[in-house]
Amino acid sequence: MRTTLLDVGGSFIKCADGRKIPVPSMGSREGIAAALREAVGSPLEDGTDGVGVAIPGPFDYRRGIFLMKHKYPAVYGERFAGLAGIPEGVPVRFMHDVNAPLAGAVRRTGIRDAALVTLGTGLGFSYALGGEVKENENGSPLLSLWNRPWNGGILEDGVSARAIAGGYAGKTGKPALTARDIALLADAGDPAAREVYAETGARLGEALRPVLAEMGIRMLWMGGQISAALHHMAGPLQDALEGVSIAPVPEGAVFEGLSTLFAQ
Repeated sequence: MRTTLLDVGGSFIKCADGRKIPVPSMGSREGIAAALREAVGSPLEDGTDGVGVAIPGPFDYRRGIFLMKHKYPAVYGERFAGLAGIPEGVPVRFMHDVNAPLAGAVRRTGIRDAALVTLGTGLGFSYALGGEVKENENGSPLLSLWNRPWNGGILEDGVSARAIAGGYAGKTGKPALTARDIALLADAGDPAAREVYAETGARLGEALRPVLAEMGIRMLWMGGQISAALHHMAGPLQDALEGVSIAPVPEGAVFEGLSTLFAQ
């Protein structure tokens, strides 16, 4: 089966064939549609048996309808296939952008009980038991961590890109830096940057420890942009998750996960 596989984010659409298409997620309907059509257009001209899409929520994963307001507000309530110009009769299947890489990692490694955390603008979490990625009735991850109570707010306030930026600003008075900037400073030996990332790892570990223990999960994969700095979080995270193996999500796992949508 020939498939077109897409990983749709807030800034780019990554394609399984290596293309990376900029997408104006906060822009106009026309701009969004043009990016989607560019991502799927060329493969469709060659003929395809299906299109698989990893995309963040809220989204109707059964019917392929945008339900986001924080991203893609201009196409709220519209069908992905219509915007992307996908002909009727071509199967289009969707998976949450945290579930997809977990499904791919499970398939590639054969580890059947595992969890995945994605760290970036937000905090994503998904888990699999017996090789099955657990979803709710809408196709989103069955269990959410981002909105769990933490320090008078929610966990995402303490474990996310904005938490890292805010933590570093509080320690140094430098408020304009991004999480990536701070990771580079940590790589260069900046003690405040290293401390912020270590604190992030400790918070995440404390939140995950009872969840993984209850499920008997001993494998944790890390994904998302901030996870490139995993080496600065790994010590405190591992201390909190004794007995759990921690590793970056395998390269290309998101597309391998999407391919499972067409396995049958």
